[in-house]
Amino acid sequence: MVPSFPQPASAAAATRPIPGSYGPPLLGPLRDRLDYFWFQGPDDFFRRRAADHKSTVFRANIPPTFPFFLGVDPRVVAVVDAAAFTALFDPYLVDKRDVLIGPYVPSLAFTRGTRVGVYLDTQDPDHARTKAFSIDLLRRASRNWAAELRAAVDDMLAAVEEDLNRAPDPAAASASYLIPLQKCIFRFLCKALVGADPAADGLVDRFGVYILDVWLALQLVPTQKVGVIPQPLEELLLHSFPLPSFVVKPGYDLLYRFVEKHGAAAVSIAEKEHGISKEEAINNILFVLGFNAFGGFSVFLPFLVMEVGKPGRDDLRRRLREEVRRVLGGGDGGEAGFAAVREMALVRSTVYEVGKGELLCGYQPLAMRDPAVFERPEEFVPERFLGYDGEALLQYVYWSNGPETGEPSPGNKQCAAKEVVVATACMLVAELFRRYDDFECDGTSFTKLDKRELS
Repeated sequence: MVPSFPQPASAAAATRPIPGSYGPPLLGPLRDRLDYFWFQGPDDFFRRRAADHKSTVFRANIPPTFPFFLGVDPRVVAVVDAAAFTALFDPYLVDKRDVLIGPYVPSLAFTRGTRVGVYLDTQDPDHARTKAFSIDLLRRASRNWAAELRAAVDDMLAAVEEDLNRAPDPAAASASYLIPLQKCIFRFLCKALVGADPAADGLVDRFGVYILDVWLALQLVPTQKVGVIPQPLEELLLHSFPLPSFVVKPGYDLLYRFVEKHGAAAVSIAEKEHGISKEEAINNILFVLGFNAFGGFSVFLPFLVMEVGKPGRDDLRRRLREEVRRVLGGGDGGEAGFAAVREMALVRSTVYEVGKGELLCGYQPLAMRDPAVFERPEEFVPERFLGYDGEALLQYVYWSNGPETGEPSPGNKQCAAKEVVVATACMLVAELFRRYDDFECDGTSFTKLDKRELS
C-alpha cells in the first residue's frame, strides 16, 4: 500500500519550490491521463505522486487532455492535505473563473449560451446577482422543503415496498431504490425550489429524470472514470473529446419551457428583484436544479442510504432510530424539518461522515481523509463529528466548496445550499426511521424493510 501523506516538518519545508513536472507537451498530459483513468485510478494517482514527491502539494496534469480538448490547460498544482486545502477557497488568492470540474468547462450550449453563476469569479459583477438569487430561491423554498420532501419520499418508499412485496421468494427479495430515489429528488426539488409540479407536464413528469441524467453525463463523463466499458475503449470513446450537447438539446428545451411556464414566479423574482434577464434566470434555475441539486443528491443520497443500510450496522441503525423517534415524538411523529434535524446529533454526524468520503470537488477525498487531521481516516466512523472535538473537525469538511464552518454569500463560491444539503440528507434518514424499525441494503437495493408498527 502506498504510504500516507508526509507532513511538512517545518515552515521552511512548506515554502520549498513546488515539486513535480508536467512532462513534455502532449506526451506528459497523455501519460498522466492514462494513469488517472486506467493504470492507477484517481486515488492512487494522487497518493503515489504525494509519496514520490514527499509533499502534499505538487505539479501534475489532470484530465481531460490530449488530443481533442482544445483550449483546456491540464496543468495544475495539486493540493491533497487538509491544512493547505483551505487556501483553495480564498477568493482573494484563487481565481474561480471557469472552475468547477477541474480545468474543463463544458460547452455553453448545454445552458443555451448562458454562462451560469457557478462559472463566474467572485470579482465578476454578475456573480453577486446570480449567487444572491440562488440564496433567495433557497430561502423561499425552505418554507415547504420538509413537507415536499416527505411527500416525495412517501411515494418513493411505497413504490419500493411494492417491488419488494412482488418478489416470488421473500427470503431473496430485493428492490432497487436508485431510480425511485432519483424521481423523488426531481419531483420534490421542482416543487420546493422552482414552485413547479412535474405532474403539470406529462413529458417532464415521465422523462425529466432521464433528461437530467443524460445532460449531466455529457458534461461530466470526460472528467470521470466510468468503468462500464473496458479499456482502451473508455479512453478512446469517452475521454478523448468533448461530448456533444445536441444529443440532449430537445430534452433541455422541454425543461426550459416547463420552468418558463410553471416556474414563472421564481423567474419573476430573478427579473424584478435581482436584475437578471428571463433567459439567464431560467438557465441558472435549471443549472441549480439539475447540476447542483439533482446531480449532487443523486450521488450523495443513494450512497448515504447504502452506508446506513449495510449488513452488520444494526447497532448504528438502532441508535439512529432511537434518536429520530426521540426528537420527533411518538406515533407518526412531528415534522422532520430544519429545526428537528438540528437536534439529531448522531444523524448529522453520520451524514457528515458519508459526505467526507464521497462528494468530489477537485480532489477532496484525500484531503478529507488526511491522517494528520482524521483519526482512522479510511474507516466509516458515524460518531466522528459528535461532541466538541468532533465539531472542531467540521472546518476540514469541504464538500460545499468551502469549509463546513463557513457561510455562503454573494462574495464567495461556497455552495448556497450548504445547510440545506445536510438538512435534506438528515430528513431522508429521519423519514426512513419514522417509517421502518430497520432496513438493510445490498448496494443500491433494499433487501429488508421492517415496517414500523404504530400502537
